[in-house]
Amino acid sequence: MSTPVLIDAAELAAELGIPSGHSPLGAGESSRAPVVVDVRWRLDRPDGSADHAEAHIPGAVYASLDDELAEHGAPTDGRHPLPSRERLQAAARRWGVREGSSVVVADDLNGMSAARAWWLLRAAGLTDVRILDGGLAAWRAAGLPLESGAVVPEPGDVVLGALDALPTVGIDEVAGVAEAGVLIDARAGERYRGETEPIDPRAGHIPGAVNRPTTQNVVPGVGFAPASQLRAEFEALGVRDGVPVAVYCGSGVTASHEIAALAIAGFDAALYPGSWSQWSNHPDRPAATGP
Repeated sequence: MSTPVLIDAAELAAELGIPSGHSPLGAGESSRAPVVVDVRWRLDRPDGSADHAEAHIPGAVYASLDDELAEHGAPTDGRHPLPSRERLQAAARRWGVREGSSVVVADDLNGMSAARAWWLLRAAGLTDVRILDGGLAAWRAAGLPLESGAVVPEPGDVVLGALDALPTVGIDEVAGVAEAGVLIDARAGERYRGETEPIDPRAGHIPGAVNRPTTQNVVPGVGFAPASQLRAEFEALGVRDGVPVAVYCGSGVTASHEIAALAIAGFDAALYPGSWSQWSNHPDRPAATGP
């Protein structure tokens, strides 16, 4: 990817027109102010709207991962199928994204949920989309202001593409990536090894996949690990320029974080959107266990 993946808190504050120790400028006073999208979500608390209303980056609009960043299908489609272009476009317009807008996505989960919005908007053809490195924790640590209440921006007019600007693989192609290149399972090690499966119908992993939990992409309390460190760790898994790489997780959400880390390291990778939640709902698909 030729454009930056990340933005730090100080850079975002400057683009929003928030000088250190001062209140934010009024709406429209910073001509290059990005649209800030708050994607607070986690498995045990999927609705982050109350947390957003309590405190958020000034001007940030809340995005519902379950309702705006995914479709709702049969279990055989996975838990978070990619949204249609129409659903994503309607959401982006509700967030206030206009033609030519830059977008910054943020969360309180080390970028794990925000990366879903980053991947989708990039896949829909927007190039200036960045993840707030370190998320809200980094914003707070920098002493930057927060505001409360609902944010209802003026609707945008952005026209999105067909979610094909970034590569994907389907259930019939994903196993082939493990044979021809590197297939990364981004879940926790115990789920990959099949020692436990708290969510999906079967334990284990896609045969041939290697494990790299998304938690390894970040330095706690800081944000994404340095590009050089990420590159060395991905190379240790066999990732190389020109070698096909694909990523999956439980439902295709945190796999986007792994793809962001790969992009920071200088590698392109495809997303398997259905991920283990789809694969495990097809009894004819084999499951491997162990390291």
